[in-house]
This record gives sequence, structure tokens and C-alpha cells, in this order.
Amino acid sequence: MPRRTPLVIGHRGAPGYRPEHSRSSYDLAFAMGVDAVEPDIVVSRDGVLVVRHENEISGTTDVADRPEFADRRTTKTIDGAELTGWFTEDFMWDELASLRCRERLPQLRPSSASFDDQQPVLRLRDVLDAVRDASLEHGREIGVVLEIKHATYFRTCFGGTGGWDVAELIDAELRDAGWAAGELPLVIESFESSVLYALQERGIPAAYVYLLEAAGRPFDLLSAHGKAALTYRQTAAPAGLDALIGRVDGISVDKRMILAPDKLGRLTGPSPIVADAHERGLQVFTWTVRPENNFLIGQFRGRGGPSAFGDWESEWSVIRDAGVDGVFVDHPDLGVEFFRS
Repeated sequence: MPRRTPLVIGHRGAPGYRPEHSRSSYDLAFAMGVDAVEPDIVVSRDGVLVVRHENEISGTTDVADRPEFADRRTTKTIDGAELTGWFTEDFMWDELASLRCRERLPQLRPSSASFDDQQPVLRLRDVLDAVRDASLEHGREIGVVLEIKHATYFRTCFGGTGGWDVAELIDAELRDAGWAAGELPLVIESFESSVLYALQERGIPAAYVYLLEAAGRPFDLLSAHGKAALTYRQTAAPAGLDALIGRVDGISVDKRMILAPDKLGRLTGPSPIVADAHERGLQVFTWTVRPENNFLIGQFRGRGGPSAFGDWESEWSVIRDAGVDGVFVDHPDLGVEFFRS
């Protein structure tokens, strides 16, 4: 059954105010009343699950300013895209732990950037422990929405040998951290369905959510089937949703798949995707609701430049009224106030 009000999920903590995935970002999200927080998971060379938005870390840490790591800069192809920078799989955890978090969008969020270089990079275990402690401190259950990044890539990232089975690593970490018994709310999500199914087979009790981009194909299926793989758009259509019944608990979609803006940025939604999924017993989360002009569809942008807040209430109203079950927010205080009112 759809929720009366959606889960408010602190997207990487509270990155509207603090550098994403930093401890202060998570602590602020807890204090602002979120239902859950979302850590993104990548892997170090020695198999530690690291909390970073991507495995390329030059934009979210001080690694580029660390002369001892200058020779680690390289170019790789990640999920079909060529990237140059520094990558978590080329560092041992002890080295990553010496790095400090930085704001990913300093021009848009200079206040958050004022906290740069103050806090270390976290492991998944650090976040799991922090959520349990915060649940006790704040007197309410706080959940984790664990997003798995690049599982297919990590399986083959060392030339086809010695890669990491991310499902195996997560299974072991959740069990070791006491998060595999269903005592606290756990959602596991990924753009790759294969790693979700692998964790289901391992018996981890969680809600499993399939992330869908507005365009393109999931890399695991593209690697296995080439252009015969379903696109995300095909998966979001009724026939694609039919195939997910009994396999996952829900989908998580780019907000544009609900808002359905035209080429001029004018609202044409809400699209039928939420209703279509609910008819099939699937929950629907959406990402990411943000108030700044830079992230709003054209119709709701206002004056003051990309970092100024536009008419975010009107955009968020469309998403709320579509009946979503969960929303990812960068500003948890705004999200809690708006979506619970």
C-alpha cells in the first residue's frame, strides 16, 4: 500500500549544508528528522566498502592536493564512460582514511564548501554505526538506504582477475555490523538489478529497489546482452514493470520521469509511472528534490542565478501529489517540513 506521506531520505546526509557523505552531513540529517539516510557504496583496493558518490574522488576529497598520491591519477572507463582522476580501487583503506571530504558543488553551495578539508572519508560501517546510535539518541527508528555503485565494474576492475564481488562484501559487512537481522529499516538499491538479486539470494532482509535513469541502459545488462538489454525507459513502461513483480519491492526514478518536462522545461506531468507501479504492488521513490534553480525544471526557476532558491514548493507539490513513497532530499529540514505537512 502507498504511504500516507513519503519517506524523507537524507541524500548522502544533508549535502545542501555540509559536504556530502561527511559525518557532519549525516549528523545534521539525523537532527533534522529524516526517516533514513542514503550512503553510496564503492570499494577500496583492499575490499573495504567506502562511502563516496563515485569511485572517482577528485571532486569530493582533497586527493588532488596530496602530492604523495599524484602518481595515482589515471584515466579509466567506468560503465562505458571515460574518466580521468583518482579512483578508490587504487587506494588501500588506510590511505583513503587520510583524505578529507570536500563539497562537490562549491560554486552552487559555498556555505557547505566552508566545511571542506575538516572531516575524513567514511566507511559503510561508520555510517551503519552512526545510524544505530542516532536512532537511540533521537528516540526514533532511522533507516539506511544503501546504494550500490558499479557492481559489474568492480567485479572486473583489476583486468578480469582479483575484482570484488560487491554483494559478498555487503553481505559480510551487514552481518558483522548487526544490520542483517531486520531490526532497523534497510533498503538496498542499485542501477544494476543483478547485484540486488545476488543479495536477495544471500538472505539479507531488506526492501530492494531498482534505480532507473531517465535514459540509457543498466551497465550489467548491457555488458551481458548488448543492445538487446532493456532500456531504463522500457523497464519503466507497464510491460517492464510487470517483469519486476516479485523480483523487487520498488523502483526509484529520476524526478523528471514524474514531472515529464517538455523541451522548454514546462511541466506536463505527473506522468503515470507512479500509478502504474502502485497498480503492480511496487513502491516508488524519486531523486533528487532540491530547491536551487540549477536543479529545478525550467518552469519553476526564478531570479538570482543557479544557486538561488526557485519555486521549489510548486515542483515538489507535483511530486508529492503523484503519491510517491519516498523522496531523496539534499535539504532535510525543508523536506521534512514540506512532505510531512
